[in-house]
Amino acid sequence: MKYLIVGLGNIGSEYADNRHNIGFMVLDQMVKEAGVKFSTMRLAAYTEINLKGRTLHLIKPTTYMNLSGKAVTYWMQDLKIPKENILIIVDDLAIPFGSLRLKPKGSAAGHNGLKSIEGMLDSNEYARLRFGIGDNYPKGRQVDYVLSGFDADELPALPALIDKSIEMIKSFATIGVELTMTNFNK
Repeated sequence: MKYLIVGLGNIGSEYADNRHNIGFMVLDQMVKEAGVKFSTMRLAAYTEINLKGRTLHLIKPTTYMNLSGKAVTYWMQDLKIPKENILIIVDDLAIPFGSLRLKPKGSAAGHNGLKSIEGMLDSNEYARLRFGIGDNYPKGRQVDYVLSGFDADELPALPALIDKSIEMIKSFATIGVELTMTNFNK
């Protein structure tokens, strides 16, 4: 069984630790724990991890957030991975910081990375792990907020949330989206 695990974010050091890059941060930690490294490949940083007889193909698109769909469709087709075996890790303004939600499908909810993926796949029928970043920003300042770092009071909770995200990714690949939702979406 093959899975495509996609962490959304923007390339470049100026974006490294911002809220919009939580997908990159989760995969970076997962790769570090597995003792593997990303290689720059076509449209993405790529590596793979073997887990209980399954191969997890991890990508961090190098297309910038708004063109994430290009990388997702390329790797999906290249590796011949069906939509039901794709998981996108994405920041979500509609969920409070500290909350994680796995969904089997859904709307892009204004997220440009998801809009791009949806447009390229011509579907919203793919799983996403929504990492809550909250919506603590003044009206009209959404872009500044997602492109800023986590607040000092949020930073201590970040490692545990990233670890829980990794557990959810592994669960998705081993027991599926429905059981993972039952076990983790509280």
